[in-house]
Amino acid sequence: MSAARLERSFYARSVHHVARDLIGCEVRHGRTAGRIVETESYHMDEPACHAFAGLTPRTRTLFGPPGNAYVYFSYGVHSLLNAVAEAEGIGAAVLIRALEPLDGVEEMRARRGVSRERELCSGPGKLTQALGIGLSLNGSSLVDGPIEVLAREPGATAPRIATGERIGITRAAELHWRFCDANSAHVSRPLPAAMRGAA
Repeated sequence: MSAARLERSFYARSVHHVARDLIGCEVRHGRTAGRIVETESYHMDEPACHAFAGLTPRTRTLFGPPGNAYVYFSYGVHSLLNAVAEAEGIGAAVLIRALEPLDGVEEMRARRGVSRERELCSGPGKLTQALGIGLSLNGSSLVDGPIEVLAREPGATAPRIATGERIGITRAAELHWRFCDANSAHVSRPLPAAMRGAA
């Protein structure tokens, strides 16, 4: 029996709580799926968040209903998947940074052009390519749209969470708003300090 989709109320909370609680959940698009092992939280009050600039055509989705997908191009190359969080009107979202592949691994390999499983979804641009998620899905609902986000399996052991500084940014980089499954080999590099030496 499949796990249930996360409801909109799950996302209508502190973006940091959502980011932590998404670890161990599943993202599914079409025949491909992976377990979330790494996230980062972003909030309009800090300059690394796109919503810091205010309401613009690009950020409109960020200020919209919680539980929608915010998909944007990074450096004009990679689509990145985010889950909008907090109340409508507050710009906040969780970046899905890495997955552990579960289903459709061969399809992921074909899309990514790599064979090593640890390289399929160990980064935010990698996982969207592997799952076939592009800009056309920006603003779509994670509650009942084409991208499914499923709760942890009933009875599953809660993951051990390691936190650290967000990576790939230059502003507000000191904030420890990165959340990782400390036991996963699929977390993107560099690892948080709490995981170094254990990989």
